[in-house]
Amino acid sequence: MTQPTTNWAAVADALDHRLHELHWPQRELAERSKVSQAIIRELQYNTIQRNRSTRTLEALSTALGWHPHHLNAILHGTTPPQTDQPDNTQHVLTPRLDAIEQHITEMSTTLRDLTDHLALLVHHKRPTETESGTQSSSNQS
Repeated sequence: MTQPTTNWAAVADALDHRLHELHWPQRELAERSKVSQAIIRELQYNTIQRNRSTRTLEALSTALGWHPHHLNAILHGTTPPQTDQPDNTQHVLTPRLDAIEQHITEMSTTLRDLTDHLALLVHHKRPTETESGTQSSSNQS
């Protein structure tokens, strides 16, 4: 099985050019993207090539004023989407979120039913006042 081709040098180049264009130090990008400055340094200077979270690349792209998938497209050698191009991630996530919501609704209904059944059992098993009076007097002897 062949691994997809990645070009971390192109990502480094894009980051470097954009930071110079914006006159931002790495610290500024780190603050805006919520990505550590150490990771930004590794990416900008291409010192450590390892898989990065898609969310990391998206956070950096967005902070730099690009489309969220800009750096990921560069990494994989495809044309980056335009900034105003819609993000199709929503189409992928919507069915999964709907399924999760359905499961939570079902679990909530089951939990409510279990709570009702438990309340009935507790109420049914409670000793009546005469029984508890009898038990109290028998315990005193």
